[in-house]
Amino acid sequence: MKVSTKGRYALRVMVDLAEHDPTQFIPLKDIAQRQDISEKYLEVIIKSLSKAHFVEGLRGKGGGYRLTREASTYTVASILEVTEGSLVPIACMEDDPNQCERHLTCKTLPMWQGLYKVTKDYLDGITLDELTGSGMQGDNYVI
Repeated sequence: MKVSTKGRYALRVMVDLAEHDPTQFIPLKDIAQRQDISEKYLEVIIKSLSKAHFVEGLRGKGGGYRLTREASTYTVASILEVTEGSLVPIACMEDDPNQCERHLTCKTLPMWQGLYKVTKDYLDGITLDELTGSGMQGDNYVI
């Protein structure tokens, strides 16, 4: 799995929002400046996050974006799935049940399923709260 800049930047935006007062709307311009990301590109990312109800926006003076719920309820996997789509390592695993004509005899499918489980479990085990340092338990994460 290779995470695109869209996925990486989405995590940075969410961490940035989680580090601020949850009752305040943070201007996208401020986030772009702090994160050194193009405001134009952030507009695309924030639209995806807003559509998934991960953030809410307010227009006009005093407007911006904020998280819709507690930082501890967002996982890295959930954020990446919004921006990257499915985290499965191979295309045939995207359908449930698997539609591949070889899925019953495929010698490599169990390995791919194992990789997906390890990746998904790991990313589901890291919350936005932990990435901000508020909920970390000894691990350091770099995004």
